[in-house]
Amino acid sequence: MVEKFTFITVRVLVILLCFLSVLGLSAQEEGPLLTPDPKYLEDQFYLGVSYNILLNRPQGVSMRSLSYGLFGGFIKDIPVNKDRNLGFGLGIGYGINSYYTNLLATETPDGIEYSVIGGDTSFKRSKIETHALELPLEFRWRTSNSISHKFWRIYTGVKFSYIFTGRSRFVSDTIKTSFTNGDVRQFQYGLILSLGYNTINFHAYYALQDLFNDNVQTIDGSRLGFVPLHFGIIFYIL
Repeated sequence: MVEKFTFITVRVLVILLCFLSVLGLSAQEEGPLLTPDPKYLEDQFYLGVSYNILLNRPQGVSMRSLSYGLFGGFIKDIPVNKDRNLGFGLGIGYGINSYYTNLLATETPDGIEYSVIGGDTSFKRSKIETHALELPLEFRWRTSNSISHKFWRIYTGVKFSYIFTGRSRFVSDTIKTSFTNGDVRQFQYGLILSLGYNTINFHAYYALQDLFNDNVQTIDGSRLGFVPLHFGIIFYIL
């Protein structure tokens, strides 16, 4: 049931990503406003896709396949100066992140055991997947005004996340397992940066907390202090 929900959610986000991209490009072809609005806001819907990396991996653990993230939401703009080119952004959104590695998670009566899959072992995928409610808080600089929606921007700040479900999944030719992973840290936060011009912008996230709870380790005693790093593109739609 969870696998079906995840597949449907990813498809919906991808479709929205394509739709909002076309919508944003179409909107920017419209003519300028006749009368500037001194109280305009940059309230925005956003949607993005990222390539995910786990830093601080213990020896023997490597990334596999294409680890990805999909995220979207809405940000309320709060200008702080007369020109309205400086301000804050407070948002709410939803994010899905998958991390593919050669780390095997096994559910046992005593908890979850982690082991590194050797190079001589064949398998299709081993991943950790998270679904989270996200709360970005940004400091925003831009060259925008109410007449033109084409402008430079630098948005930076912090994103708080509540991971309401984390799952481990392993698939080989003979084994298929999937279970809820309670070792994933529920409350997380990290630094965010978005910069670029017009609709499509570069986006990065660097976690300031480990992906797993403290003291989670492999069966040979190596601590799993994974630190997520995401980078990709983000679309802003007014």
